[in-house]
Amino acid sequence: MRVSVFGLGYVGCVSAACLASMGHEVIGVDVNQVKVDLVNDGKAPVVEERIGELIAEVVRTGALRATGDVREAIMGSEVSLVCVGTPSEPNGSLCTTYLERVTEQIGAALAEGAEQGGRHTVVFRSTMLPGTCLNLLVPILEKYVGGTAGVDIGVAVNPEFLREGTSVGDFFDPPKTVIGELDPASGDAVTALYEGLPGEVFRVPVPTAEAIKYADNAFHGLKIGFANELGAVCQALGVDSHQVMDVFLADRKLNISPAYLRPGFAFGGSCLPKDLRSLVHAAQRADVSVPILAHVLPSNSEHLRRAAELVERTGKRRVGLFGLSFKPGTDDLRESPLVELAERLFGKGYDLKIYDANVSLSRLLGANREYIETRLPHLSQLLADSVGEVLEHAEVCLVGTRDPDVLSALPHGDGPVIVDLVRLPDAEARRAEPGYLGLAW
Repeated sequence: MRVSVFGLGYVGCVSAACLASMGHEVIGVDVNQVKVDLVNDGKAPVVEERIGELIAEVVRTGALRATGDVREAIMGSEVSLVCVGTPSEPNGSLCTTYLERVTEQIGAALAEGAEQGGRHTVVFRSTMLPGTCLNLLVPILEKYVGGTAGVDIGVAVNPEFLREGTSVGDFFDPPKTVIGELDPASGDAVTALYEGLPGEVFRVPVPTAEAIKYADNAFHGLKIGFANELGAVCQALGVDSHQVMDVFLADRKLNISPAYLRPGFAFGGSCLPKDLRSLVHAAQRADVSVPILAHVLPSNSEHLRRAAELVERTGKRRVGLFGLSFKPGTDDLRESPLVELAERLFGKGYDLKIYDANVSLSRLLGANREYIETRLPHLSQLLADSVGEVLEHAEVCLVGTRDPDVLSALPHGDGPVIVDLVRLPDAEARRAEPGYLGLAW
């Protein structure tokens, strides 16, 4: 394919050289003439492992050249990769100035060459927040081109997952390829660019592609911060932190795995809250600052507050809660976030009825009975004996369980407002219905 790459920094330079080495005809574009001249001389404008030899080779064969002329690049390509910087503003917000400027230039050049025919696809590889492409960049393109994105012009978002220092290797062996496509033809054009590379390809809506890069980088930062804080605590307590992490990392079932990484409701139970409190207290006694670990429980409380707020927003007073124990398949109520949620709503005067098959059973059989009667006597009075009893009462149903009896009884369409705390199996369909509210989806 004939490809133009806008921005010859790390991402653009590596993308241009690697695509050229795969057989594409690539034109690099940059406002910095020094970078343009370096590339045309077969030299890399960035310091990066393997990039120098790669650029020298593809420039020598004629697969890669560079220019400062936007129109020349657009006329000589069918796909444009936008790899310009998106730095932070002083207040932390995303700076989109360079993105807007290059989008205007591409749009103007496309308008000039409209008579040439053939649909050009503009692929944004720069990191940008969800909504930036559709709400900011697409309108700019359409204004300058005088056409419709997804019809007259292809548009896609294709985030990169290149680590400085190993970016060439990462390009040829990516962890995944993500294509946010405005329409299937746009996605097809990007897919063709990377044909032959390993790794799974995900073709998703444009905002999803924008968000994925932030999910990745936020988690990478969180992992590093977590490891460093834990290391500092271990050192203060006289423990070998690397030995601890060797064992931690060996657990591929719960630790380095998809476990606990789906948005849902708050955590609770007899272990996580108390152990986090103990660890943070030990760090404080040792004069070790652990801002990440210290804010895990407050973050959990904030998520619980979101659930209560969803109920408040409905303006309705009769509430049914399905689920009470801290975890499905148990009657354990110790530090259950659902108990905390019920107590908040009850304390604010909501007319509440609760159904949890396991808790109802334990109340009858005596298991957990003393805890309910001594610690939660007010909630004990609110427990219903059936799903139907709660549904008959409720204007708002809070669903905190995937109990099959509850799922099969939940109405669709007209009926109580459904506040989903667990992402119901049919959540995707319900999202299109009035009266459905997902906690974090």
